[in-house]
Amino acid sequence: MTSTDREFDVILFGATGFVGELVAADLAAHAPAGTRIALAGRTRSKVETVRQNLGANAAGWGIVAADSNDEASLRALAESTRVVISTVGPYARHGLPLVGACANSGTHYVDLTGEVLFARDCIDHYDEAARASGARIVNSCGYDSVPSDLSVFLAAEAAREAGDGELEDTTVYASMKGGMSGGTVASAMQQADDIASQPERRKIAGDKFSLSPERSSEPKGEYKDSLKIAYSDDIKAWTAPFLMASYNTRIVRRSNALFGHGYGKTFRYREVMKAGAGLKGRVRAFAIAGALAGGFTALASQKARPVVERFVPKPGTGPDEKSRINGFFRMDLRTTTTTGAHYRSIVAAQGDPGYNATVVMLAEAALTLAEGDLPQLPTGADGGVLTPAVALGMPYVERLRARDFTLTATKLA
Repeated sequence: MTSTDREFDVILFGATGFVGELVAADLAAHAPAGTRIALAGRTRSKVETVRQNLGANAAGWGIVAADSNDEASLRALAESTRVVISTVGPYARHGLPLVGACANSGTHYVDLTGEVLFARDCIDHYDEAARASGARIVNSCGYDSVPSDLSVFLAAEAAREAGDGELEDTTVYASMKGGMSGGTVASAMQQADDIASQPERRKIAGDKFSLSPERSSEPKGEYKDSLKIAYSDDIKAWTAPFLMASYNTRIVRRSNALFGHGYGKTFRYREVMKAGAGLKGRVRAFAIAGALAGGFTALASQKARPVVERFVPKPGTGPDEKSRINGFFRMDLRTTTTTGAHYRSIVAAQGDPGYNATVVMLAEAALTLAEGDLPQLPTGADGGVLTPAVALGMPYVERLRARDFTLTATKLA
C-alpha cells in the first residue's frame, strides 16, 4: 500500500452488523500485508469484540467510535483514512452524512446500496464536492450492482478492442440461489415509504435514467421496466422479471453516460431472471412474477407491513454459514453490436450473492481504491459519485478474478 499522511488505508464502518462482521473477516483473511485497517461503529466495546474474534491478523487494527447521527465523528473518521466501507443501512436513513464527510475530505467511499433514491441524493448533494476533492464515491459495490455493471463493461471492452462497434440491444439473464437479507427488506420498506410520502420521489424511482448525469442526452427507445413473462431464443428458456433489474439497469445506464455513452449511443439494456425450459420453466416464471408483484404490493402497504415484518428476516440478520456457502449467482449477458457482431459475457461466483459473494465484491472494491492503481476517469476529474465500472475498471476485474470470480467476454458470431 502507498504511504500517506492518513492514519489508515481502510476503515470499515458498521463492523458490528451481520454483513459488517463478514466483511471484517474477509479483510482479515485477504487484505495485502501492511494494509492499515480500522473497524468503526457506534459502541467501542462492541467493535473491540469483533476485532478480538478475528484473530491474529486483525490484532493490530485500529478502533474508531463513530455514529451516523454525529457528523463531527463522521468527519473525523473520513479524515483519518483513505477509503471508507459503509455497511450501515438503510442508506437513505443513515448514509448521506458519511458520504458528505468523505466527499469533502477527499476520501474514497464504497457501499452496498440498492436504493435508487439514496444514489440520486449522493449525486445531487456530493458529486461536485467529490470531483473537487478527488474522492471516488462508489455506490452499489455488491450483488447490487457489480455483476451487472461489469458484465456490460467487459462486453463493451471486448467489442471495442475487436473493432466491432458499439453495443445495441443487450440483455442479462440472471440465475441465483441465496437467502433473503433483512437489510435489503428494510431498505425496500424505507424507499416505499419515501415514495408514498413524496410524489416527486416516485417520479425519480420510476425514471429509467434516474441516475444519469444528463437526462436529456439519453437515447430514446430504452427498454421499460416490466413484469412480463417471455421465452428467450438466446438461452432457450423462459424468463421472469428480475428483482433488482429496476436498480441495476439505472447503474449500468449511468456507467454508459459517464463513459460518454461509450457502450453505445443506441445502447438498450434490460435484465430478466432465467426460469428454465419447458412447461416447468414457464410455470416457474409465472410463480416468480406473481411473488414479485405480491411482494411489491405488500411492501408498499402500511396495512400489510406488520405481516411482512413477521415473516422476513430482521435487519442485521442473515442465513447460516452452510446456506451462504451453497449459494451462487450467474449473470449471462447477450448483446448485438452496431456491426452485427454478437457477444456474450459472464460474471459469476459461488456463494450466497447477497452475503458471501457480496462481501468479496465490497472488500475488493475498497482494496482496489486503497491500492491506488486506478483507471483514469472519463469525466476528466479525479473523483465524483461513480459506478463500480467507471471508478474501478479493469484493476477491480483482475482482483475479483484472483478471488475465483468468473468474468469473461467472448464473441459469438
